[in-house]
Amino acid sequence: MTCTECDVRCQRFGTHRNGLRRFRCPVCKKTYTEPHYQTLGEMYVSEEKVLLALQLLIEGNSIRSTMRITGLDGTTITKALILAGERCEKVMARLIVNVPVKNVECDEIWGYVAKKEAHKFPFEANDNSIGDAYCFVGIERHSKLVLNFALGRRDTATTQIFIEGLRHATSSKQPFQITTDGFAPYRAAISDTLSDRVTGYAQLIKSAG
Repeated sequence: MTCTECDVRCQRFGTHRNGLRRFRCPVCKKTYTEPHYQTLGEMYVSEEKVLLALQLLIEGNSIRSTMRITGLDGTTITKALILAGERCEKVMARLIVNVPVKNVECDEIWGYVAKKEAHKFPFEANDNSIGDAYCFVGIERHSKLVLNFALGRRDTATTQIFIEGLRHATSSKQPFQITTDGFAPYRAAISDTLSDRVTGYAQLIKSAG
């Protein structure tokens, strides 16, 4: 490696914390790291380790077990998951567009961040960054293709965002049937956003007994 300032060949100068070789100019003492690229555009961890961590998470491993298997820090694993998720979302938004469908089923997957809603302290009542969290999912019944998803609270705002994304994903040339659960905001959101595409709307409500 040659120093860009002095045009002098640099000498080996140990390694970077991520394992890459470092070099130092014998004249100006400026240091350089060997050429490399960042995994997912922002990470210095090797691509092999990041891919292994993501595969483990997809297969259902927890972040702690992924830490033990890969040797990566929990913060690093979480960052990799977020970066990969953001890129997957962009790919989905670009490719799942104007898809002809016949029958769409929508539902919500429950989860929570930090703690369940019922376990929040009174001073945390208005903090939407913790507590119950839902993933709204729209699936084409016959092909099982995931048309759209939306993450957020189980409220009117998230429902509207989800249905707008569903409109973007489906074709305007083929009307379709849509089925949801009994969550009330679906009715208004579908009426406002998908009324010109839906041939029928049904709410499937389960009853005990």
